[in-house]
Amino acid sequence: MARGIFITLEGADGCGKSTQAELLAEVLLARGREVVRLREPGGTPISEKIRALLLDSANAEMVPEAELLLYEASRAQLTRQVIEPALERGAVVLCDRYYDSTYAYQAGGRGLDETIVRQSNVLGSCGRVPDRTLVLDLDPAIGYARATAGGADRMEAEGLAFQERVRAAYLRLADEEPARVRVVDAAGEKDAVTARLASALEDLL
Repeated sequence: MARGIFITLEGADGCGKSTQAELLAEVLLARGREVVRLREPGGTPISEKIRALLLDSANAEMVPEAELLLYEASRAQLTRQVIEPALERGAVVLCDRYYDSTYAYQAGGRGLDETIVRQSNVLGSCGRVPDRTLVLDLDPAIGYARATAGGADRMEAEGLAFQERVRAAYLRLADEEPARVRVVDAAGEKDAVTARLASALEDLL
């Protein structure tokens, strides 16, 4: 049985992750692999309820510490209930966001202490580290305009400066962990971006 592979897609809002997750899944399926597509927060009944709390614009009073813990709770449930069993049976798990989002948004965007966020990520991920993390990099102004064209959820409502801090945090991660975290240019035609993502996975596949 083929070894399971855990791939995560990351990036600031509006970078095209959801679209690329679908296209990349098609590439992986064409290689004969079982592909389990997930999103964070979400992916289990409990995690989806937490997602609704996190993104509801009515919850504007939510403090950053509560936000952090809710993301970690959702992640722990997803990891134990879905990700680990899928990897054990040899599937490719393709997750739209994972703990790097928490570093970028809660440490980079919110300004929470980096050490606390990293420690929380270990707990929330149950120690599960992605084999490869692909950061879709796009001018934050373009991504933010895309993301908010139809209205903004609670996180998107933080504004462009917040998104710029998020992007900077992702780029720091790529510098810190170049073997795992790869930055991929998200500008241009969808198929061209998918080809870049696939190329960044060739050594794993």
